[in-house]
Amino acid sequence: MIHASIGGYRERLVDVALDRLVDQLPVFLIVGPRAVGKTYTATRRAATVVRLDVPGQAAAFAADPDAALRGLPEPVLLDEWQVVPGVLGAVKRAVDARGRSSARFFITGSVRSELDEELWPGTGRLLRINLYGMTLREQLGRTRQRSIFDALADGADLAPAEDSPDLRGYVDLARRGAFPVPALQLDDSATRDAWLESYIEQLLTHDVAQLDERDPVRLRRFFEACAINSAESVDGTTLAAAAGINQRTADAYTRLLSDLLVLDEVPAYFSNRLKRLVKRRKLYLVDPALIAAALRTDSNGVLLDGALLGHVVDTFVAAQLRAEAAVAESRPRLYHLRQEGGRRGVDLVAEMAGGKIVGVEVKATSVPSRKDARHLVWLRDELGDDFVRGVVFHTGPTAFALTDRIVAAPISSIWARRD
Repeated sequence: MIHASIGGYRERLVDVALDRLVDQLPVFLIVGPRAVGKTYTATRRAATVVRLDVPGQAAAFAADPDAALRGLPEPVLLDEWQVVPGVLGAVKRAVDARGRSSARFFITGSVRSELDEELWPGTGRLLRINLYGMTLREQLGRTRQRSIFDALADGADLAPAEDSPDLRGYVDLARRGAFPVPALQLDDSATRDAWLESYIEQLLTHDVAQLDERDPVRLRRFFEACAINSAESVDGTTLAAAAGINQRTADAYTRLLSDLLVLDEVPAYFSNRLKRLVKRRKLYLVDPALIAAALRTDSNGVLLDGALLGHVVDTFVAAQLRAEAAVAESRPRLYHLRQEGGRRGVDLVAEMAGGKIVGVEVKATSVPSRKDARHLVWLRDELGDDFVRGVVFHTGPTAFALTDRIVAAPISSIWARRD
C-alpha cells in the first residue's frame, strides 16, 4: 500500500485502483496530460525506470525494443512511450512469451493519437488507467473514502466540507488548478500564473510538434476560443469563428488538443425516451486554471464576467467529477444533455452500471432554488425509476432537498469527509 504521508508523496485516486489490480494484471497504461504526476506515481511501483524522452535511453529501444527490454528488472516503467511507439509491440511479445499475473510493465504517456490505431497491440494485454489533475480530495489526502458518485447512487446525505469556500474561494481554487506543482508547491499567485502560461506556451509549440506541424499563432487563438467556450456544447463553426479560422482547421485543432489530453470532449447523452436531443459534444479544458491563464485574467476578472464565471466554475466541478468517475465502484460514464434550441439541458449526466442515471447541474450561486433544478425535474419525470438522483452543485454553505430525488449541495461536498 502507498499512503499520502510517506516520503512526501500525495496519494492519488488511481493508487487505490492500482493497489487492487497490480497482483492480477501484467501491464498498465497510465495516460493523462503532461505534468499531472503520471511518472511520479508509476515510478514508486517500478524496479526499472526507462525515460524514452531522454535520447540516450531511447536509442536502444528505437533500434531493438525486444532486446532492450529483455532482462530488465521488473516491474519496468516505460515513460513517454509515444516517443518510441515500437516499445508497445515489444511489451506485447514479452507478455505473450512469458505471461504473469502480477504487474510487469507500467507505460505512461501524454498523447492519445496512436491509441486508436487499427493495429494497436495492447488489446487484451494491458489495462488503461486515466490520471487527471490532482483533485481537492487528493490534495486533502482522502483517497480512501467513497466516490461522490457512489454516494449519490446510494442516496447518501451530502454535506459541505469543513472550511467550505464561498464564491471567491471557489474561483481562487479553480485558478490554482490541479497540476501538482502550482496546486501544491507554488503559494505565490504571480508565480503560479507564470507556470501556467509557460505550460500553455510549451503545449502549443513543443508538444504539438510531436503530433503535427501547426501554425502556433492560429493554434493559440483557437486555444483561447476553447478557454472562452469551456463547458459549452459548441460546434466547429462556433470555435472557428471565434479563432478566425475555417471549420476544417478548427476540427483538426480540436482533435489535436484532444490527443494531447488537455481538451475533454464529453459526448451527448441519448435515449429513445427523450426527444430532439442535440448530438454535439460538450468541450472542457481539463483544468480550469488553463482558462484564466489563457485569457490572462485574475479572480477579479473572472468574478466580474458572468459568462466566464459560469464557465470557470462548471469546468472546476467537471475536473473534480471526471477523476471521481474514473474510480467509482458504480462505474459511471459521463455525458451531457441538451435539447434542440437549448430548451432544456443538464450539465452532466452520469450513466451508472445497469443504466441508472444521476444528473448534475452546476450553478455559481449561493442560494439555489427549485428553478435551478427544473431541468433535472424534467429528466427525472421523463426517465422515471431509472433516474436515481439529481444534484445542483452550488457555491453556498448548506445542503438541502429541493424535491423528490433532487438535492442542492455545496460544491465542496465532492471532497467532504465521508464514512
